[in-house]
Amino acid sequence: MRPRRAQSADRKHAKPRPETSQTVPSHLVRIEKPIYGGAFLARVEGKAIFVPLTLPGEEARVRIVEDKRGYATAEVEEIAAAAPERIAPACRHFGSCGGCHYQHAGYETQLGFKKTILRETLERAGVRAPEEISLLCAADESQSWAYRNRIRLAFDAQGNGGYRGRRSHALVPIEECPIAAPLLVKAARSFAQVARLVSLSLQPTEISLFCNGDETSLLASIFIAEPANERIAKESLGEIARLLAELIPALKGAELVVEGREGERTPAQFPRTVAQWGEPFLNYGAAGFAYRVDHGAFFQVNRWLVDGLVDEVSGGKTGSLAWDLFAGVGLFARQLTGSFERVVAVESAPSAATALKANLQNTTGSAVRALTLDFLRRGNKSERPDFIVVDPPRTGLGAEIVSLLAGVGAPSLTYVSCDPATLARDLRALLASGYEIESLTLADLFPHTFHLETVVHLRRCC
Repeated sequence: MRPRRAQSADRKHAKPRPETSQTVPSHLVRIEKPIYGGAFLARVEGKAIFVPLTLPGEEARVRIVEDKRGYATAEVEEIAAAAPERIAPACRHFGSCGGCHYQHAGYETQLGFKKTILRETLERAGVRAPEEISLLCAADESQSWAYRNRIRLAFDAQGNGGYRGRRSHALVPIEECPIAAPLLVKAARSFAQVARLVSLSLQPTEISLFCNGDETSLLASIFIAEPANERIAKESLGEIARLLAELIPALKGAELVVEGREGERTPAQFPRTVAQWGEPFLNYGAAGFAYRVDHGAFFQVNRWLVDGLVDEVSGGKTGSLAWDLFAGVGLFARQLTGSFERVVAVESAPSAATALKANLQNTTGSAVRALTLDFLRRGNKSERPDFIVVDPPRTGLGAEIVSLLAGVGAPSLTYVSCDPATLARDLRALLASGYEIESLTLADLFPHTFHLETVVHLRRCC
């Protein structure tokens, strides 16, 4: 699916509403550049204004919807002068749905935005980015669509499924999602139909759907509030899953997860799986291996670029001992077992730990069930790893983990990041501890959104 060239600005966008004493004044602004988070920067009397759904160089009439001391957020009333890069979005829900941010720009333009954002974020933190930022991205624009192997939808009281809105957490019912694997969209529609028919005792709040790369296997996690009758809810899961499997033969397993009622949730109690149907995992073929991936376990979302990411992180790395910290199901660890005498993979999440152990069977790798921080605190002074790969959550490593890694002093360290701000913070500390950047790759695992992945190869210089 390829986006179409946009209509002219005067046909595409409505004229601004006339100002009255009851309306907020609008401002004509010039859009300067993209900023992390999906919006674009403009200024009103020197104050930074964050404006979504615009492009650099455009003139837009905007209405401020949130005014803070240091910046304001605005919504577009009219594009007065459109940029030549503007195109018509491929999805009818773009703009109201909060999932995508850049569908109004071509793919090459999006990559330019992300490079600019990554470089500026690093340099603002005092980290000098290499002159060349490499790219791991879709081979062509067509590969920037249908890439997601996982989606999560919410449901309203009538059983309509959708994503959260861009301006609020309100539900936006969807008929299509061109960035998701077609199987996921079909399964979401089918689930909504089946759930309405089966039982009013089981009212799903959300559903998470995960498929393998070739769409031959599917897992479903159905989320509910605390049920009035847990036994009936469990029985409903079996009935829903069987009917759904008739419509979606790729369905291999389903689970029912209680999230608890808002205001009553405690980490020790929720979420909790109360029932399962079928298999608890699927096999995901990537980088020459069939990975076991269980319900809820983290796995890279872009089914077209998983192999390329594995090669970027682990390719060419050899030695005696490697550590894979925040290992997940072992995407990188499994590959490293082919070039290292020993691999230690550390993961704490129960949903991933079982799969990690299975994926490292009959290899040089071993799984350690622990938080990365606890693993590093315990230490192992007798043997220093030749290579460490870290793939932390969005919060990054943090000061103590960085300090402990500096103390380990591995000659080679690769940082896989999903947030440029926390990456910049951690890199600044790692560079101060004696590492230097060997190479930096922007991995565009999330086309048409502001999200970006970064792979940084570091070497110990002193």
